[in-house]
Amino acid sequence: MTTVTTLSADRIAEGLREETGAFAGIVAGADPAGRVPTCPEWTVKDLVEHVGNAFRWTAGLVESRAATPESLAPLTEEVAPADWAAWLKEGAERLADAGLREAGTEVWTFLGPRPAVFWPRRILHDLVVHHADAALALGVPYTVAPDIAADTISEGLELLEGPEAAARKPELGELRGDGERLLLRPDAGDGWLITRTPRGVAWTRGDGEADVVLEGTVAELLLVFSRRRPLDGSPARVTGDRALLEHWLAHTAF
Repeated sequence: MTTVTTLSADRIAEGLREETGAFAGIVAGADPAGRVPTCPEWTVKDLVEHVGNAFRWTAGLVESRAATPESLAPLTEEVAPADWAAWLKEGAERLADAGLREAGTEVWTFLGPRPAVFWPRRILHDLVVHHADAALALGVPYTVAPDIAADTISEGLELLEGPEAAARKPELGELRGDGERLLLRPDAGDGWLITRTPRGVAWTRGDGEADVVLEGTVAELLLVFSRRRPLDGSPARVTGDRALLEHWLAHTAF
């Protein structure tokens, strides 16, 4: 698996705090029963409790230096809307602190044993996408730091990369190919050159020849890449084989 992150453990912890503050600010005062169109089975309450419980569950994995997933049961804590902001920030702080203390300690992950900083990074990027869910559901602007958005794209590609991805999620086997290339080209900084190989997805940071190119701000690329913004509703620009990009998006939903 390719791991291409420019984020330090300190920046990951800082990003968790930043994104949690932004997310909490959006959901404060929202109708708990309001629907979240980009997570159609969820209400705002479901979204908030998913995020806050994920903080606590993964913090527990890191704090206990868990060697197996069974060492800590998933959490389903429910919280009153008036307490959402404090509860979210408390959970994010706990995960950020655990990640800094145990950054290099090996723990269980669904990809096998990894340094514990895996979990704060994984949850940060899950939060980045759910921040978008909340912003889109409640009709407020979505902003994310460019370095955080870029690492969210990289981490997403790490999860899709190689033959083991299809073993975890068989639908990803549809991403195998014969060398077709997709390029995500941000307005600033390095892009992502993705190749569909017979063994699965491979990718590098940078630029190059591609069958289809998606260009725009890194935040807009992230919204399309995570299927939070449809191609037809995005200011991002598509050149080349649009059907190839549409196939990719249709087969990368989690």
